[in-house]
Amino acid sequence: MTHFYIWFLAFALAMDCFAVSVASGIIYGRVRWKPMLAMAFLFGFFQAFNPLIGWVATDRFRFLIESFDHWIAFAILSFLGVRMIMDSCKEEEERTFNPRRLKVIFTLAIATSIDALAVGVSFSCMGITRLVNLFYPLVAIGLVSFAMSLLGLFLGIFSGKGFARQLRAELWGGVILIIIGIKVLFEHLALW
Repeated sequence: MTHFYIWFLAFALAMDCFAVSVASGIIYGRVRWKPMLAMAFLFGFFQAFNPLIGWVATDRFRFLIESFDHWIAFAILSFLGVRMIMDSCKEEEERTFNPRRLKVIFTLAIATSIDALAVGVSFSCMGITRLVNLFYPLVAIGLVSFAMSLLGLFLGIFSGKGFARQLRAELWGGVILIIIGIKVLFEHLALW
């Protein structure tokens, strides 16, 4: 596996994190270091950890991972997206979707990294048989996802500052999550 391939893969995996982070940044409206760092860290951690799980589980559970991982990602992202859209119609004090809450951040991190399980399977299929050989790709994936998440948060905060209220940020954030879920599902089903 070349350096170019590893970094290209890392950026590709980070795109879902970036899109969700932009939507979350619009909702934040201003810099909030604690939830922003928590989101970036968890996104990076799960993007790096899930390929490891996929790699380890390949021999025993490959058929399970490949058969429905895309449906899990689609279901979680669509559920969160619909919830965000529904919350956008409520008054401020009635809203339940809050990307500043650790539970929501954790759920988003897992949902955006489910496709990374399949990357771990592909690592095994490409002949990576030793854990030490996974260190570099996993660190690259985690660092890029962390950086792209922070970039997305800042982009969302600063681009959405003036018009977030008018555009109903939760509505658009929900639409983005549903689109990402559909993309994950479509990409997998298109391979069949």
